Amino acid sequence: MPAITGPIQIFNIEGGTVHFGDTAVISPKSASKASTGSGSSSSGALVTTINGVSVTTMIDPNLIDQPTFGNN
Repeated sequence: MPAITGPIQIFNIEGGTVHFGDTAVISPKSASKASTGSGSSSSGALVTTINGVSVTTMIDPNLIDQPTFGNN
């Protein structure tokens, strides 16, 4: 079914998808995964991280989270 939209004003887009109308399939063009430990993603002028033993264990039983092949 066609979509009827009113006046739309978009000020800023930083990544993501803006779509109006009929859509059969929307899928990501890239996929990523990160596993970080305690205090590893801290950013700033002066960062002090005091922690004991930090262990990041990542067990991922599924091999493919989001397939991106065939993504035109």
